[in-house]
Amino acid sequence: MTVVAAVDSGTGAKAVVQAAARLADQSNTPLHVLSVYEHSEHEHLLNQALDAGESLSKEERARIATTAAENAAADLTREFEAVGRRGNPAAEILEHANDVDAEYVVIGGRQRSRVGKALFGSVTQSVLLEADRPVVVVPEEPKES
Repeated sequence: MTVVAAVDSGTGAKAVVQAAARLADQSNTPLHVLSVYEHSEHEHLLNQALDAGESLSKEERARIATTAAENAAADLTREFEAVGRRGNPAAEILEHANDVDAEYVVIGGRQRSRVGKALFGSVTQSVLLEADRPVVVVPEEPKES
């Protein structure tokens, strides 16, 4: 069994990794830190921010996701495997969890309005509803005013 920490490049990623590492340590299991490069209509903005060309190869997308996972886990003192995938984040998280028979999936949660949840969906919500194993949600720290 494995503990899977599903992260993006957001500010809450390190908290997700730390929570997942604690679970992995408690059960003495491997830790995978997973990031998914999402192909979307806004990919050109991400590519622009990364100073990449208009079109990235599948391998480049996976490498970018792996780098995001490595960055999120940079403070860990325990062993982990950084995993980069590409595609639909919720589907890829669930598939990886199934592939490694994850004991837990640890994912971040953002505060969103009811309308935002209804209109835009949520990776966290999809994982919670579709997972066939325990999912631990690490809430995002409230922003200071």
